[in-house]
Amino acid sequence: MYSDSPRLISRSFLAATGTRLFLHHEDRIPQCGPVLVVSNHRSFMDAPLLMASVGRTIRFACHHYMGQVPVMREIVTRLGCFPLEEPEHRQQHFFHQAIRLLQAQQVVGVFPEGAQPMVEFSEPEKMRKFERGFAHLALRATVPDLVVLPVAIASVEESVNSGVPLKLLSFFDPSEPLFDRSGWHPLVVYRRVNVSIGRPCWISASQREYYQGKQAKAVVAEITQYCQTEIAELLRQGCYSG
Repeated sequence: MYSDSPRLISRSFLAATGTRLFLHHEDRIPQCGPVLVVSNHRSFMDAPLLMASVGRTIRFACHHYMGQVPVMREIVTRLGCFPLEEPEHRQQHFFHQAIRLLQAQQVVGVFPEGAQPMVEFSEPEKMRKFERGFAHLALRATVPDLVVLPVAIASVEESVNSGVPLKLLSFFDPSEPLFDRSGWHPLVVYRRVNVSIGRPCWISASQREYYQGKQAKAVVAEITQYCQTEIAELLRQGCYSG
Protein backbone atom coordinates (compact mmCIF):
# COMPACT_ATOMS: atom_id res chain seq x y z
CA MET A 1 0.00 0.00 0.00
CA TYR A 2 2.82 2.45 0.85
CA SER A 3 4.44 2.06 -2.56
CA ASP A 4 1.18 3.09 -4.27
CA SER A 5 0.32 5.88 -1.84
CA PRO A 6 2.78 8.57 -3.09
CA ARG A 7 1.66 7.95 -6.67
CA LEU A 8 -2.01 8.16 -5.74
CA ILE A 9 -1.38 11.36 -3.80
CA SER A 10 0.51 12.82 -6.76
CA ARG A 11 -2.23 12.04 -9.26
CA SER A 12 -4.91 13.36 -6.91
CA PHE A 13 -2.92 16.54 -6.33
CA LEU A 14 -2.57 17.21 -10.07
CA ALA A 15 -6.27 16.57 -10.58
CA ALA A 16 -7.13 18.99 -7.76
CA THR A 17 -4.98 21.75 -9.29
CA GLY A 18 -6.44 21.13 -12.74
CA THR A 19 -2.97 20.56 -14.20
CA ARG A 20 -2.91 19.13 -17.73
CA LEU A 21 0.12 16.88 -18.09
CA PHE A 22 1.49 15.82 -21.49
CA LEU A 23 4.05 13.01 -21.31
CA HIS A 24 6.60 12.48 -24.10
CA HIS A 25 8.97 9.53 -24.78
CA GLU A 26 7.30 7.38 -22.13
CA ASP A 27 8.94 4.30 -23.69
CA ARG A 28 12.30 5.42 -22.25
CA ILE A 29 11.20 4.88 -18.64
CA PRO A 30 12.74 1.76 -17.03
CA GLN A 31 9.94 -0.35 -15.58
CA CYS A 32 12.09 -1.99 -12.94
CA GLY A 33 15.50 -1.78 -11.29
CA PRO A 34 17.35 1.14 -9.68
CA VAL A 35 16.91 4.52 -11.35
CA LEU A 36 18.29 7.98 -10.57
CA VAL A 37 15.88 10.57 -11.97
CA VAL A 38 17.51 13.93 -12.72
CA SER A 39 15.31 16.93 -13.51
CA ASN A 40 15.13 20.71 -13.73
CA HIS A 41 13.27 22.39 -10.88
CA ARG A 42 11.11 25.53 -10.58
CA SER A 43 8.02 24.56 -8.63
CA PHE A 44 6.78 22.73 -5.54
CA MET A 45 4.75 20.72 -8.08
CA ASP A 46 7.82 19.10 -9.66
CA ALA A 47 8.04 16.09 -7.35
CA PRO A 48 4.38 14.96 -7.71
CA LEU A 49 4.52 15.77 -11.43
CA LEU A 50 7.51 13.47 -11.95
CA MET A 51 5.93 10.79 -9.77
CA ALA A 52 2.79 10.81 -11.91
CA SER A 53 4.83 10.80 -15.12
CA VAL A 54 7.33 8.06 -14.33
CA GLY A 55 4.66 5.80 -12.82
CA ARG A 56 6.94 4.55 -10.07
CA THR A 57 7.35 5.85 -6.53
CA ILE A 58 10.29 8.26 -6.54
CA ARG A 59 12.15 9.00 -3.30
CA PHE A 60 13.21 12.64 -3.55
CA ALA A 61 15.87 14.39 -1.55
CA CYS A 62 14.22 17.68 -0.55
CA HIS A 63 15.41 20.83 1.17
CA HIS A 64 16.08 20.79 4.91
CA TYR A 65 13.40 23.40 5.73
CA MET A 66 10.68 21.19 4.22
CA GLY A 67 11.22 18.76 7.07
CA GLN A 68 10.93 21.56 9.64
CA VAL A 69 7.70 23.32 8.62
CA PRO A 70 4.83 21.33 10.24
CA VAL A 71 2.29 21.08 7.37
CA MET A 72 4.97 20.84 4.68
CA ARG A 73 6.73 18.10 6.64
CA GLU A 74 3.60 15.94 6.52
CA ILE A 75 3.18 16.48 2.77
CA VAL A 76 6.75 15.64 1.77
CA THR A 77 6.80 12.62 4.09
CA ARG A 78 3.63 11.20 2.54
CA LEU A 79 5.14 11.74 -0.91
CA GLY A 80 8.11 9.59 0.11
CA CYS A 81 10.61 12.46 0.20
CA PHE A 82 13.52 12.55 2.63
CA PRO A 83 14.48 16.04 3.87
CA LEU A 84 18.21 16.66 3.99
CA GLU A 85 20.07 17.32 7.22
CA GLU A 86 21.66 20.61 8.25
CA PRO A 87 24.68 21.72 6.16
CA GLU A 88 27.40 20.05 8.25
CA HIS A 89 25.79 16.62 7.77
CA ARG A 90 23.93 17.21 4.49
CA GLN A 91 26.18 15.53 1.94
CA GLN A 92 26.89 12.47 4.07
CA HIS A 93 23.19 12.02 4.87
CA PHE A 94 22.20 12.41 1.21
CA PHE A 95 24.66 9.79 -0.04
CA HIS A 96 23.79 7.34 2.73
CA GLN A 97 20.04 7.59 2.16
CA ALA A 98 20.15 7.59 -1.63
CA ILE A 99 22.59 4.67 -1.94
CA ARG A 100 20.51 2.60 0.47
CA LEU A 101 17.40 3.23 -1.64
CA LEU A 102 19.13 2.45 -4.93
CA GLN A 103 20.51 -0.79 -3.50
CA ALA A 104 16.90 -1.69 -2.68
CA GLN A 105 16.08 -1.29 -6.42
CA GLN A 106 14.10 1.90 -5.84
CA VAL A 107 13.90 5.17 -7.78
CA VAL A 108 15.64 8.24 -6.36
CA GLY A 109 14.95 11.75 -7.65
CA VAL A 110 17.31 14.73 -7.55
CA PHE A 111 17.16 18.36 -8.65
CA PRO A 112 20.77 19.36 -9.44
CA GLU A 113 19.99 23.08 -9.71
CA GLY A 114 19.61 23.21 -5.94
CA ALA A 115 17.20 25.43 -4.01
CA GLN A 116 17.84 28.70 -5.84
CA PRO A 117 15.31 28.23 -8.70
CA MET A 118 12.61 27.68 -6.09
CA VAL A 119 13.41 30.96 -4.34
CA GLU A 120 14.27 33.19 -7.31
CA PHE A 121 11.66 33.05 -10.07
CA SER A 122 13.00 32.20 -13.53
CA GLU A 123 11.34 31.77 -16.92
CA PRO A 124 10.20 28.22 -17.86
CA GLU A 125 12.87 27.71 -20.53
CA LYS A 126 15.74 28.83 -18.27
CA MET A 127 17.91 26.42 -16.32
CA ARG A 128 20.80 26.95 -13.92
CA LYS A 129 24.09 25.12 -14.01
CA PHE A 130 23.85 21.67 -12.47
CA GLU A 131 25.65 20.80 -9.28
CA ARG A 132 27.63 17.57 -9.61
CA GLY A 133 26.50 15.72 -6.50
CA PHE A 134 24.14 13.40 -8.41
CA ALA A 135 26.99 12.24 -10.69
CA HIS A 136 29.14 11.44 -7.65
CA LEU A 137 26.18 9.50 -6.24
CA ALA A 138 25.71 7.48 -9.44
CA LEU A 139 29.40 6.54 -9.50
CA ARG A 140 29.73 5.80 -5.79
CA ALA A 141 26.68 3.57 -5.60
CA THR A 142 27.87 0.03 -6.25
CA VAL A 143 24.53 -0.91 -7.78
CA PRO A 144 24.47 -3.09 -10.92
CA ASP A 145 22.49 -1.76 -13.91
CA LEU A 146 21.96 1.68 -12.40
CA VAL A 147 20.17 3.99 -14.83
CA VAL A 148 20.44 7.79 -14.77
CA LEU A 149 17.26 9.17 -16.34
CA PRO A 150 17.19 12.86 -17.36
CA VAL A 151 13.69 14.39 -17.41
CA ALA A 152 12.63 17.85 -18.55
CA ILE A 153 9.67 19.68 -17.02
CA ALA A 154 8.56 22.31 -19.54
CA SER A 155 5.78 24.65 -18.44
CA VAL A 156 3.50 25.81 -21.25
CA GLU A 157 0.96 27.68 -19.13
CA GLU A 158 1.25 28.57 -15.45
CA SER A 159 0.29 31.01 -12.73
CA VAL A 160 2.79 32.59 -10.34
CA ASN A 161 1.79 33.87 -6.92
CA SER A 162 3.50 34.89 -3.70
CA GLY A 163 3.87 31.92 -1.34
CA VAL A 164 5.38 32.71 2.05
CA PRO A 165 7.82 35.40 3.18
CA LEU A 166 11.43 34.22 2.87
CA LYS A 167 12.17 35.62 6.33
CA LEU A 168 9.56 33.24 7.76
CA LEU A 169 11.38 30.25 6.24
CA SER A 170 14.64 31.43 7.81
CA PHE A 171 12.96 30.82 11.18
CA PHE A 172 12.72 27.11 10.32
CA ASP A 173 16.10 26.91 8.59
CA PRO A 174 18.47 29.71 9.63
CA SER A 175 21.37 27.89 7.91
CA GLU A 176 20.00 28.70 4.43
CA PRO A 177 21.42 32.03 3.15
CA LEU A 178 18.75 32.22 0.42
CA PHE A 179 16.15 32.90 3.12
CA ASP A 180 18.07 35.81 4.64
CA ARG A 181 16.47 38.42 2.42
CA SER A 182 13.24 40.31 1.93
CA GLY A 183 10.58 39.19 -0.50
CA TRP A 184 8.39 36.16 -0.99
CA HIS A 185 8.89 32.56 -1.98
CA PRO A 186 7.27 32.30 -5.46
CA LEU A 187 4.48 29.78 -5.90
CA VAL A 188 4.52 28.41 -9.46
CA VAL A 189 1.40 26.42 -10.38
CA TYR A 190 1.43 24.58 -13.69
CA ARG A 191 -1.73 24.72 -15.81
CA ARG A 192 -0.33 22.92 -18.86
CA VAL A 193 3.04 21.21 -18.76
CA ASN A 194 5.11 18.95 -20.99
CA VAL A 195 7.19 16.28 -19.27
CA SER A 196 9.79 14.84 -21.65
CA ILE A 197 11.80 11.74 -20.78
CA GLY A 198 15.41 11.93 -21.92
CA ARG A 199 17.63 9.15 -23.20
CA PRO A 200 18.67 6.99 -20.23
CA CYS A 201 22.33 6.61 -19.31
CA TRP A 202 23.57 3.33 -17.81
CA ILE A 203 26.50 3.66 -15.41
CA SER A 204 29.22 1.30 -16.65
CA ALA A 205 31.90 -0.60 -14.78
CA SER A 206 34.58 1.32 -16.69
CA GLN A 207 33.13 4.67 -15.53
CA ARG A 208 33.31 3.48 -11.93
CA GLU A 209 36.92 2.41 -12.47
CA TYR A 210 37.78 5.85 -13.86
CA TYR A 211 36.09 7.40 -10.82
CA GLN A 212 38.60 5.68 -8.57
CA GLY A 213 41.58 7.09 -10.49
CA LYS A 214 42.96 10.23 -12.08
CA GLN A 215 40.01 10.56 -14.46
CA ALA A 216 37.47 10.97 -11.65
CA LYS A 217 36.76 14.64 -12.39
CA ALA A 218 36.39 13.93 -16.09
CA VAL A 219 33.83 11.14 -15.68
CA VAL A 220 31.81 13.20 -13.15
CA ALA A 221 31.80 16.13 -15.58
CA GLU A 222 30.78 13.84 -18.44
CA ILE A 223 27.68 12.52 -16.65
CA THR A 224 26.73 15.99 -15.37
CA GLN A 225 27.09 17.56 -18.81
CA TYR A 226 25.17 14.76 -20.52
CA CYS A 227 22.15 15.26 -18.26
CA GLN A 228 22.25 19.05 -18.43
CA THR A 229 22.50 19.04 -22.24
CA GLU A 230 19.77 16.43 -22.65
CA ILE A 231 17.35 18.26 -20.36
CA ALA A 232 18.14 21.67 -21.88
CA GLU A 233 17.27 20.45 -25.38
CA LEU A 234 14.05 18.75 -24.24
CA LEU A 235 13.17 21.87 -22.25
CA ARG A 236 13.66 24.09 -25.29
CA GLN A 237 11.38 21.85 -27.36
CA GLY A 238 8.77 21.41 -24.63
CA CYS A 239 8.29 25.06 -23.70
CA TYR A 240 7.32 26.01 -27.24
CA SER A 241 4.99 23.11 -28.03
CA GLY A 242 1.59 22.18 -26.70
